[in-house]
Amino acid sequence: MLATLRSLPRTVWFIGLISLINDAASDMLYPLIPIYLASVLMAGPRVLGLIEGIAEATASLLKLFSGVVVDRTRRAKPWIVFGYALAGFARPLIAFVTAWPALLCIRFADRIGKGLRSSPRDALLAASVPAAQRGLAFGLHRAMDNAGAIVGPLVAAALLAGGMALRDVFLWSLVPAILCLLLATAIREPAHEAVPHRPFDWRLNDMPPPLRRYLVVVALFTLGNSSNMFLLLRARELGVGEAQIPLLWAAISAVATVFSTPLSALSDRFGRRRLLVGGYLAYAIFYVTLGSLASDGLWLFALFGFYGLFMAATEGVEKALVADLAPADRQGTAFGWFNLTAGLMLLPASLVFGWLWQGVASWLAFAFSGACALLAALLMAWWVLPVQRAD
Repeated sequence: MLATLRSLPRTVWFIGLISLINDAASDMLYPLIPIYLASVLMAGPRVLGLIEGIAEATASLLKLFSGVVVDRTRRAKPWIVFGYALAGFARPLIAFVTAWPALLCIRFADRIGKGLRSSPRDALLAASVPAAQRGLAFGLHRAMDNAGAIVGPLVAAALLAGGMALRDVFLWSLVPAILCLLLATAIREPAHEAVPHRPFDWRLNDMPPPLRRYLVVVALFTLGNSSNMFLLLRARELGVGEAQIPLLWAAISAVATVFSTPLSALSDRFGRRRLLVGGYLAYAIFYVTLGSLASDGLWLFALFGFYGLFMAATEGVEKALVADLAPADRQGTAFGWFNLTAGLMLLPASLVFGWLWQGVASWLAFAFSGACALLAALLMAWWVLPVQRAD
């Protein structure tokens, strides 16, 4: 494994380092937004669902746009640099927010930056390694990304424990944002062969049937995969202290960091489908269990760590499967469709979850998410790839 990791191109490691730093900045704030929204801006789960749903859905439209443009121009770096810059300089502005509509605008700008950079970055990763190493490359990227998600919450927890105000924590996110931008400008793109231009097809007729079926499963699963902020809000409801909330998020990221690379690499040998089915089932178990709890405890950290296993088994593998199923000259567009499908479904997912929670009961919202994941696992196992092409 170590020898194989060392053989990965510099581009893969460099993109991973940028993601690590960017996520350190992002996840220093991410666990605090639900708290800030509830305690400072006086808004509840419905507003949280609206903010996260709109922000993620908007980002997804831009992920398709940037993916199509990358296929046509064969240049990913400008979109990566601009995307990281926009998101990095928007986040510290949360410190000056006094009402939730302003927070919505900032999250909107943050997600626009993510939308512009994600598909070009994924296409660049896929183009940097042979097909037999895609799981490993995407798994390493997710591991480094999640490592940043450990550093960020730990820094936030330390700052809060030291008596720093929430607004000041938001301002400190500017430092890693600047560093991330400087590193992004140093990316070097590999040479690309010229390919004939093909018109964009909204009906996806230019994509293979297995990829189209896979997108249906992704849509179904994402319908139950609402914003992770609801998990942190649920932990707060169960009695977890404010300073410990970032530690819970760090526990998730720690498990995902350790297991993302080896689990994603297993998909190179044993197939993407097996890993995704297992990951979706783990998600269903986690959500049903968390929704049925009555109080917190030390074992709650173990449960959140189990959620990290779901992330490790799916995040890199999902993208590696997209690269497997997509035509070689349509990688950016395929990643754009994947990101669009997942992102658009986050709007109804977060809205439905928030309304079920506040309008009925939290356990019903978590049960709904678990049911979507279970059905997605069944379809992934028996419908997506009836002909063994990429599994």
